[in-house]
Amino acid sequence: MSRAISPRRKALTTLAAWSVALLIFFPVLWMILTSFKTETSAVAVPPQLFTADWTLENYAEVWSRSDYPRFFWNSVVIAVGSTLLGLVIAIPAAWAMAFVPGKRTKDLLMWMLSTKMMPAVAVLIPLYLIMQRAGLFDTKIGLVLVLMLINLPIIIWMLYTYFKEIPGEILEAARMDGAGLLDEIIHVLTPMAVPGIASTMLLNIILAWNEAFWTITLTTTKAAPLSAFIASFSAPQGLFYAKLSAASAMAIMPILILGWFSQKQLVRGLTFGAVK
Repeated sequence: MSRAISPRRKALTTLAAWSVALLIFFPVLWMILTSFKTETSAVAVPPQLFTADWTLENYAEVWSRSDYPRFFWNSVVIAVGSTLLGLVIAIPAAWAMAFVPGKRTKDLLMWMLSTKMMPAVAVLIPLYLIMQRAGLFDTKIGLVLVLMLINLPIIIWMLYTYFKEIPGEILEAARMDGAGLLDEIIHVLTPMAVPGIASTMLLNIILAWNEAFWTITLTTTKAAPLSAFIASFSAPQGLFYAKLSAASAMAIMPILILGWFSQKQLVRGLTFGAVK
């Protein structure tokens, strides 16, 4: 029998949750406020949270100095392309591991996840040379392939977890009705796992959008996404914090808006199968 939560405990829990949320959001808030300051106010000592000389000059200069729409489009193509390609590979792989497991399936999953622990710089030179010789350096296709491979272990792990919550008897019934392998995956399994697939897709888009190491290393101008757009505002003369903050705000705003409007779907997918 479950106990009723006391008002005092509920209030403390709510206060703790809001405190953690504000602590996490504060750097973003500071960056946004800094983007509206002059360079003098941005580097003032002691730091000023608010200032009297608010300005939009930083955004105007950032927009006029760079081709923001091109960087934005590159980010969209790379993030969405790597996500869709990853799902095409991960859904059959997760299906096989969830419904046709072998003796080493768990070991294989752990090995795949362990590859995420490898420092990216350890494979920088080999991958850089491969991309150059394959003609994929500074191309959107090359970055789509790289980011898909980087995030593929997480996609497979998440889909495997969701698929394990689906009763295997449903797939067996579909086979008895004459469903083939593709019919089983496309018309039976995928519709039932839509919340899990949607949350996996959203998370992978966020990871690909925020990737900086590979997108800066493997591009110069043609395929450079918004991470390279931000990096372009650091100059040999030093960091211009107000303009850098404006560029950062313009880069993260699209993904923040996406996360805000899709938070219900993301939470629903992340808790998929948690309650039976």
